[in-house]
Amino acid sequence: MAQHSFSALIVDKQDDGTQSTATFTTLNNVDALPNQADGELLIRVTHSCLNYKDALAVTGKGKVLRAFPIVPGIDLAGVVAEADPNNVFQVGDEVLVTGYGVGETVAGGYAEFCRVKTDWVLPIPTGLSRKDCMAIGTAGFTAMLSVLALESHGVSSEQGPVLVTGAAGGVGSIAILVLEKLGYEVVASSGRVEEQGDYLRHLGATELIHRKELATPSSKPLESERWAGAVDTVGGETLASILRQTKYRGSVTACGLVGGANLPSTVFPFILRGVNLLGIDSVMCPQALREKAWQRLATDLELEKLRGLQNVIALQDVLKTSEEMFLGKIRGRVVVDLGL
Repeated sequence: MAQHSFSALIVDKQDDGTQSTATFTTLNNVDALPNQADGELLIRVTHSCLNYKDALAVTGKGKVLRAFPIVPGIDLAGVVAEADPNNVFQVGDEVLVTGYGVGETVAGGYAEFCRVKTDWVLPIPTGLSRKDCMAIGTAGFTAMLSVLALESHGVSSEQGPVLVTGAAGGVGSIAILVLEKLGYEVVASSGRVEEQGDYLRHLGATELIHRKELATPSSKPLESERWAGAVDTVGGETLASILRQTKYRGSVTACGLVGGANLPSTVFPFILRGVNLLGIDSVMCPQALREKAWQRLATDLELEKLRGLQNVIALQDVLKTSEEMFLGKIRGRVVVDLGL
């Protein structure tokens, strides 16, 4: 492959061991990318995205990065640039990668090239573009894994409302889109109900509640049954509250901890109501389940609404947009367009 100069966002450590500010660097050779995976495929990255986890990584506000120096970006979509002739993927194939430590322990999507293992790669699903896939990204993939988990545990649209917390964020927004299209009654919880109400209703929420309603500690082991199921991105007191309010044999997925890592609950929701607490892992998720989730995303999302969620930025805007994300100024999904 002909070599040419390209930009990469690189994070390193300072002399005192603390993480440095992410900087843009021009590289002249793919081999100069730090901490590349020992992979069989070289991807020319055309799109990535900015998840909350990415924002923590590039700003150093969270201990996300496990190797230095490194190119962050846990999601990427692009075109195969180099492959062995016997590989299942060939030069020119459109592909996507999420998870497996990409952008955390090995170089990720915030550079024009990324080397990956074949087992990490999925073809772009029919009906979706590379840009669409990054509008979905890990956040949307996590949302679909949550929906699949609820379905597999018998949560149907006839059993009552499904609650989505952190509803204006990436996981929450796409969870609402999918659940609404599947016929569920969706209740959205957000700390920005006043300013995001119209947005959440547009996605498909039929009722809105403020996050304070769920985040208030309680001494009660159980409360009135409200939810047939829930997709929780918050954790902490919010998750404990949801468990107390979940209907008999209902299910709750846990896929985030922005409200805290502790779970101040009792065993009563589990032993008296048979509530299922379902953990969602999007990083090391088995490949067969990944394929199922992405195929479902290709069919169970309203693409027009998905595209309406997109905030498209250039690679050079990742740092600024990360800070805006922490201030609650970003809703929906941030797509990073590398301009290729």
